[in-house]
Amino acid sequence: MSSERGFKKVSHEFPPVYDSRSKVLVLGTIPSPKSRERGFYYMHPQNRFWKMLCAILNEEIPSDIEGRRSLCLKHGIALWDVLESCEIIGAEDGSIRGGVPNNLKTITDSCDIRAVFTVGKKAHALYKRFFPDLPEDICLPSTSPANRTVSEAEMMEQWRRILDVLNDSP
Repeated sequence: MSSERGFKKVSHEFPPVYDSRSKVLVLGTIPSPKSRERGFYYMHPQNRFWKMLCAILNEEIPSDIEGRRSLCLKHGIALWDVLESCEIIGAEDGSIRGGVPNNLKTITDSCDIRAVFTVGKKAHALYKRFFPDLPEDICLPSTSPANRTVSEAEMMEQWRRILDVLNDSP
């Protein structure tokens, strides 16, 4: 359903990725139109999420959804979004309004999450707003094709923090 000025009410359409071995939780805001269309996280072909994650893990980028899900689980990474629903214009995180949070305790109560990473400033702000009782997050640079303010080398350096947590986990 569309509303004024291009806002569209969107809801999360696929489940989180996690299992009992998950050690880090990586959170975006809400899936983009391309991700919702393709049924999984960070599926816009120009989004650098999978490129960054696979580079720090020294893995090839899986070509299909099941491969990407398996990659996360193999490395102890839980993947979800801060929001269950919101109004948004296209994929513009800055336009998000009326956000309804996901129940992150679904993950935090069933795994030994050592660190929470938010992808981009909006996910960080929403996490702080909705989850003040959960562990403080580490904000990573957005991998959106719209974010060209951070070089890939600088982005990679920040994203390596995920690997640092994973390597410190027993």
